[in-house]
Amino acid sequence: MLSWIYSKPLAVGTPAPDFTLPADEGPPITLSALRGQNVVLVWYPADDTPT
Repeated sequence: MLSWIYSKPLAVGTPAPDFTLPADEGPPITLSALRGQNVVLVWYPADDTPT
């Protein structure tokens, strides 16, 4: 189920796999819909977790 967490990181230069995430407002956002634009993905692995 969570095997992707334990997989090897992508090599530098490897295209990111397509994914869809919920947006704060409006419809979900799919990475492939942003093709040709600059995209910055920020991930906080401990965000919203108890300390």
